[in-house]
Amino acid sequence: MSNVEDALSELRNFVQEREWAQFHSPENLAKSIAIESGELLECFQWSEESGDAERVQSELADVLTYCLLLADRLGANPEELVLQKLQHTRTKYPVDKARGRSTKYDRL
Repeated sequence: MSNVEDALSELRNFVQEREWAQFHSPENLAKSIAIESGELLECFQWSEESGDAERVQSELADVLTYCLLLADRLGANPEELVLQKLQHTRTKYPVDKARGRSTKYDRL
């Protein structure tokens, strides 16, 4: 796949073939993101290193899949969402104040 639109097209076809769109309300997709994020976090439960890169990538793929499906369901372009949020975050965390720091923006 060359880009996000290709992935979305494949996902749409996958969902359509199985008639699963009926289950993909924004609420259900958001729940699925949270559930899959928990499974991703579980990979690191007892250590900073997962030790199982394949499992981490599989769980990350699940999270990304549900994120793409939710964006699509909401009629939002995932790439635009990320770029818009990045621009907003750049404003909140100017380089001269945030470089090398993990301090929250309201405390910089």
